[in-house]
Amino acid sequence: MVTLSDLPSQSSRERTPPTALEQKLRRKARINAVIRYSLLTVIGLVMIYPLIWLVGASFKTNSEMFSSPGFWPSEPTLQGYIDGWQTSTPYTFGRFFLNSMWIIIPKTIGTAISCTLVAYGFARFEFPGKKILFATVIATLLLPNVVTRIPQYLLFRDIGWLDSFLPLWVPSALAGDAFFVFMVIQFLRAIPRDMEEAARVDGANTLQTLIFIVVPLLMPAIISVCLFQFMWTMNDFLGPLIYISSVEKYPVSLALKLSIDTTEAFAWNQILAMSVLTLAPSLTVFFLAQKYFIEGISTGGVKG
Repeated sequence: MVTLSDLPSQSSRERTPPTALEQKLRRKARINAVIRYSLLTVIGLVMIYPLIWLVGASFKTNSEMFSSPGFWPSEPTLQGYIDGWQTSTPYTFGRFFLNSMWIIIPKTIGTAISCTLVAYGFARFEFPGKKILFATVIATLLLPNVVTRIPQYLLFRDIGWLDSFLPLWVPSALAGDAFFVFMVIQFLRAIPRDMEEAARVDGANTLQTLIFIVVPLLMPAIISVCLFQFMWTMNDFLGPLIYISSVEKYPVSLALKLSIDTTEAFAWNQILAMSVLTLAPSLTVFFLAQKYFIEGISTGGVKG
């Protein structure tokens, strides 16, 4: 009769040495992992090297920049940052950063609010012409921006909004970015309606349900919308170039162009130094909100 003492204990089973096949498979897995991560590291360094060189070149003199392709400057200097911050205009680069924030913050807030309202309407309500309106919104994703530039310019010119921030604010405040509307709708479709129905049974109206029930569940998607809009607006060059003509209202994207004059020699170290400062806000916001960004674009369901 077999007793419990005759059975191999858990510790003895764990101490059993792996077979030759298991050792071979483990060794092969380690080699594959080393090769895979080594290849990814090399590709990553190749892709990120221009950004690394940009940071290093911003501390070089203008002459050293074209004589040494390396990253590290032989004689680091902050002169490019000092001279670049002063600019060739009566305004410092801080003024242009402030202008960029005056464009980005209202545009980002308006986009988040308007796209949430429009997406909630399409995702949760039935009304006449819903399918046609939704198809029209999605169809605008297929239109290149250059197709609508001239009609928009003529419209804003007739209204008298040229040389102001309104042409950059108002379309976003009216859910003019169809991509974000579609993104929030897809996220809403993954959220069950049970909590919304319970809130309505308790006496909450539609707006209260949206603010207190839906919006907290939508925070990953809303943060992703704000992050996308922040980075796209920070990098936008054509929009401000078309609608803004006064130098005192230029954002940083246009301010960098002021330093480049094709008729004269210009200091690249100053341009690169200000480019580093221009990239810093977008990179900082991205890494701080990276967790929510990944959750938002994955359009996952609700966690229990």
